Amino acid sequence: MGLFSVLCVLGLVIVGDVAYGQDSEEDYVNAHNAARSEVSVPNLVWDNTVAAFAQTYANLRKADCKLIHSGGGGRYGENLAKSTGNLSGIGAVKLWVNEKPKYDYNSNKCVGGECRHYTQVVWKNSA
Repeated sequence: MGLFSVLCVLGLVIVGDVAYGQDSEEDYVNAHNAARSEVSVPNLVWDNTVAAFAQTYANLRKADCKLIHSGGGGRYGENLAKSTGNLSGIGAVKLWVNEKPKYDYNSNKCVGGECRHYTQVVWKNSA
């Protein structure tokens, strides 16, 4: 089973199914919450409904392994990640959080590169 959370659900399910290094649900949520605590936004909690949605979508993508956003039905945000080597759930979160220097808090925009994965991890209204 892949790894995912309320915030970045679908991407990690896809990654988790092909990754060799696995983390627990708690490890994955804790990695998100560590980044979120740095910017004083509320913690995430594991949600079985979101997890089921993510797993269903991941099962659809298994055949082609394409990283295509689900659209979340308008309900969920997501990050996708891939690697040519082993990639755990925590490793995927680190990839996304490493975009933090490219985010400008004052303008609420990406500067100097991609930061949308980072903002997805720390999005204040995620619950």
